[in-house]
Amino acid sequence: MAGPTQDFWQQRFEQGQTPWDRGAPHPQLQAWLDAGVLRPGQRVLVPGCGNGHELQSLARHGLIARGLDYAPAAVARARQGLLEAGLGADVEEADVLQWQPPEDARPGVVYEQTCLCALHPDHWQVYAAQLARWLPPGGLLLALFMQARRESAAQGLVEGPPYHCDINAMRALFPATLWEWPAPPYTAIAHAQGWQELALALRRR
Repeated sequence: MAGPTQDFWQQRFEQGQTPWDRGAPHPQLQAWLDAGVLRPGQRVLVPGCGNGHELQSLARHGLIARGLDYAPAAVARARQGLLEAGLGADVEEADVLQWQPPEDARPGVVYEQTCLCALHPDHWQVYAAQLARWLPPGGLLLALFMQARRESAAQGLVEGPPYHCDINAMRALFPATLWEWPAPPYTAIAHAQGWQELALALRRR
């Protein structure tokens, strides 16, 4: 498998080496909650949920949240955080490139923040197909596309994680034939590591 392995992510979470983690839910998640994009009772899937901050926020606002992560240590951390907060959400150890939701619990929303940019681009098409498969027509993909372009990209090198989610690549990965795109410009949220994330809500056709 190209890119980081399960052992790579397991070591990061075991050792607490998670510099991408804000230590709190992403501010854009709260913005979507405040705007009514996310509503109580909706089923929301969070692939690559990591420490589970967003799962806690979703559960606290009355949404039915399910988190997926590749690393057992991340799953354990997310579950422990929910337990300590007295909140309920499902957390599964799973490979997002293979996992399928139960037929009676398909999500209406996928919150995509850290999974795509953690996957090597060789796997992006498979992952994008998964997202399209998981969501029914009218379902929402709430995406935060990581902007982490490196100078080495000028020589054709692919470096990460996080991998740079160029907006042109995202348009090809999530084509307008399958997804309704909002008009730009898109909100850019700064990250302490010097990166930015573009916030978009794509609706499944």
